[in-house]
Amino acid sequence: MTQIGMIDTSQKGGIMIDTSQKGGIMIDTSQKGGIMIDTSQKGGLMIAIKECFSGTVSGITQVLVGQPFNTVKVRLQTQPAPKPGQPLLYSSMLDCVRKTSKEGFSAFYKGTTTPLVGIGACVSIQFAVLEQMKRFFNERNENKNFMLTNSQLFLSGSAAGIANSVLSGPIEHIRTRLQVQITPTQANSVKRPMLYSGPIDCIKKIYSTYGIRGIYKGQSMTMMREFHGYGTYFFLYEFLKRREGKGKKPRDIESWKAYLFGAIAGYGMWLVIYPIDVVKSKLQTDGFTPQTKKYKGALDCFVRTYRYEGLRGFFRGFGTVMLRAGPINASTFMAYELAMKGFDRL
Repeated sequence: MTQIGMIDTSQKGGIMIDTSQKGGIMIDTSQKGGIMIDTSQKGGLMIAIKECFSGTVSGITQVLVGQPFNTVKVRLQTQPAPKPGQPLLYSSMLDCVRKTSKEGFSAFYKGTTTPLVGIGACVSIQFAVLEQMKRFFNERNENKNFMLTNSQLFLSGSAAGIANSVLSGPIEHIRTRLQVQITPTQANSVKRPMLYSGPIDCIKKIYSTYGIRGIYKGQSMTMMREFHGYGTYFFLYEFLKRREGKGKKPRDIESWKAYLFGAIAGYGMWLVIYPIDVVKSKLQTDGFTPQTKKYKGALDCFVRTYRYEGLRGFFRGFGTVMLRAGPINASTFMAYELAMKGFDRL
């Protein structure tokens, strides 16, 4: 590797121009970092394509690994409050798994198509906005040491979440409605036919009757969840990397530690946003007309959930989320790293 024009100002940051085969632009926010501009034969465009492709692969992996957990979570969250003297539809996570399995293995993957189709765009939006916000704050930091503050890390992730909600809101709305549909089988004795045959049918029926507002049902709670969720996630992940990476470059951190940091960030995120997610799911599976709507809005949903279900109502399915957070984040980071390495071999 040939290096030219390398200027290192240690903790105060600096500019390092590096010519290698990988190329691209990398902003390092560690204590010894700075701005490292890497030019090569492939250039920054190829780096962007590689990162987008790897992000898409990791996103698809996340959807496929996490969908069964998500289906159980949503069913537990949205089950109706029982009448006095009657039991819940699902008494526990295992009971929900058992009853869902009566519909066949495919029941755990209901609504998978919409997130799979939209994951590439979601990942691109997330990382584009995240990196843009990091550059925005770096340019305005008076200390010029290229270190983002904790609040700046949180706001960078929050902005990425808000931007992502433009797509994730309708995607999750359609997925959630499909997930709560119970497939009639001899094993479960359900005779009522399903309202939607698939994601396209669901979109057509909702849009033709209720327009774009119907597609974006529950969007305010989605935006609130993404704001706090992505802010917490990226803050925790970058904070842990920064503490571990003192005196070393970010890429020198062991892979298993990166996976661990991702898992911890995932647990922290869900601890913060889970009650919001419950309200979002309830609103997105609620009816559209005054005759079929159970909740007037997010506040009414919160009040009614607390009144009839207590605090436990805001944490139904929480065990499922905690169970899935570790393997999902580990598999996501592993898929991203493997995709990046595979792309380098091309």
